[in-house]
Amino acid sequence: MRRAGPPVPTPGAHRGTPGYAIMSTVGRLPGGGLAKGLAVTLRTMTRRTITRQYPEVQPDLPPRSRGVIALFEENCTVCMLCARECPDWCIYIDSHKETLPAEGGGRARSRNVLDRFAIDFSLCMYCGICVEVCPFDALFWSPEFEYAEYDIAELTHEKERLREWMWTVPPPQAHDPSGEPPKEIAAAEKAAARGRKT
Repeated sequence: MRRAGPPVPTPGAHRGTPGYAIMSTVGRLPGGGLAKGLAVTLRTMTRRTITRQYPEVQPDLPPRSRGVIALFEENCTVCMLCARECPDWCIYIDSHKETLPAEGGGRARSRNVLDRFAIDFSLCMYCGICVEVCPFDALFWSPEFEYAEYDIAELTHEKERLREWMWTVPPPQAHDPSGEPPKEIAAAEKAAARGRKT
């Protein structure tokens, strides 16, 4: 047996509205939940729907929205930070070392050369950790989101395809003119001022 208590508020029927007393009474009757559900359905059916015709009308995305990850290959030093930090292990990197002859009789230098950089977007959860940890700004968010495939194997994008997304990356937002300048610029200006004094 249900205990009598204060009327239970229902969605759409608030104190002071005409339907409040009726809906709170209906909620206590057997089958009252069904009646309340039907009332919500009927109320929604009478409202005008707002449907966006997606393929013909592109959505208005907010600035800097996350769609797909783009690679700027020239900045990648094959440090593997992105692959190590990825919680899904969906980044695949292969590289080899290349020895560069020294100019002027110095010791030969070796550097890593990127052979393969691939992201499996069927595993990616779009957390953005790889973009954040990249120390050389080689990974960026692109707002593009239309890259669905019929075969799941096609969702592994190699470096050539990731490079194509780079051209859709929007420029960074302008700095706040009233904000503090970055520490790097302030340090460079101090060093330049000291150099002019001497």
